[in-house]
Amino acid sequence: MSRPTFTPVLHRLQRFWWELSPAALLSLSFAVLIIIGTMGLLLLPGLYTGERLRPLDALFMMTSAVCVTGLAVVDTATYFTRWGQAWLLIFIQLGGVGLLSMTTLIIGALGRRLSLRSEVIIVAPVDYTHRRDVVHLTLAVLRFTLGAELAGAVMLWLLWGPRLGWGEALWHAVFHAVCAFCNAGFSTFSTSLVDFAQEPATLVVVSLLIIVGGLGYLSFEETLRWWRLRSGKGRRRLSVHTFAALTATALLLVGGTVLFAVFEWRGALAGLGLVDRLANAGFMSVTARTAGFNSLPYAEVGNASAYLTILLMVVGGSPGSTAGGLKTTTFMVLLALAFSRMRGLRHARLHGRTIPAGTVERTVSVALLAFALMTAAVFVLSASETRGLETAQARQAFLPVFFEVVSAFCTVGLSMDTTASLSGFGRWVIIGMMFIGRVGPLSFFAGLTLRARRLGTEVRPAQEDLIVG
Repeated sequence: MSRPTFTPVLHRLQRFWWELSPAALLSLSFAVLIIIGTMGLLLLPGLYTGERLRPLDALFMMTSAVCVTGLAVVDTATYFTRWGQAWLLIFIQLGGVGLLSMTTLIIGALGRRLSLRSEVIIVAPVDYTHRRDVVHLTLAVLRFTLGAELAGAVMLWLLWGPRLGWGEALWHAVFHAVCAFCNAGFSTFSTSLVDFAQEPATLVVVSLLIIVGGLGYLSFEETLRWWRLRSGKGRRRLSVHTFAALTATALLLVGGTVLFAVFEWRGALAGLGLVDRLANAGFMSVTARTAGFNSLPYAEVGNASAYLTILLMVVGGSPGSTAGGLKTTTFMVLLALAFSRMRGLRHARLHGRTIPAGTVERTVSVALLAFALMTAAVFVLSASETRGLETAQARQAFLPVFFEVVSAFCTVGLSMDTTASLSGFGRWVIIGMMFIGRVGPLSFFAGLTLRARRLGTEVRPAQEDLIVG
């Protein structure tokens, strides 16, 4: 009897692997993480204080963790044991740093050289402007990540130790430091950070972790180098990317703080002192862009604050970071394009430079596709989650549904107490929105083709103009 040969099967698998497009591999990497984490929630012992999660709920929680969102159908603080919370935290960290960065480390540790294709896949979401060895870059990113999380955990532990007890405070500090840096809104407190609304130091530490994590390593590193050399002979000019990220971040933080203070001064902030009001207004501006923590109950904020939160969620953080949303650079390119057109200029300009036409086209494509996806999801959930309600009740439910969809797609994690009441169909919709939002709409749909696009001659039809505007 001849021995079975696996050569054809291995050959087909190898061929399938090499034909995968970078976008498909990126999507599959997050899908694999979600599947592994979900199986753990369904099979591992000692993760729950009571009954085990149903399969759909386990999938929802793990998608939220890997996509660093923070939306939860159960209370993370009471439903899971410490082991269960640790299982979620592992996948929050993996989702935040990126599975492919971990793969880079393993390959580097084995002494293997990365292929050009692997380098493109790994650094595709990072968009750095200067060439660098990808393994060294990944190591630097991990050192930056772990260093920031460690510093944040120590500061939170010192702040919470006297109140919670030093042993109890240690786990809470580590969990929140990792979640804050990864911009995931999970909390080991049932009310998130509402109990710390009158502790400005806690809000400042968490805000700094969120900002640094949402800015990204490359922008943060370039900013530090620019700051050190700002007055010397070797003064560097900030790249357009970092300039756009910093400018948008500053504008949104300051503008959001002022507007939240105005909108909620006599509302959700009314029971607080002056310093606490300002600290909470600032915290709302920081966390709304992608983090998902809240120091005030969002079910109690006014419509103006809810809509402002939606706008901030849509913008999100910066590319190459743990943040979601359309990204600060996308926001700045759209602004530059609008201002250039209003001034009658042909090309979009930013920081004294012309933005390439391809970048502008990609930016507009991302914005339009994201708008279409969120609009479709709002339509679907508005129909499914308000079925059987009176017209007045359905209208009241519209804003929370709208809020939930944007929060999911932009991987923020804030909710107006809607997540736990979603129907099974509604949970599937939110799962899909979280996944597409984390991978990126262009990468997701490009990844559906699976196979890498081969270079070839593009046939362009005859050109014909039309009237717009």
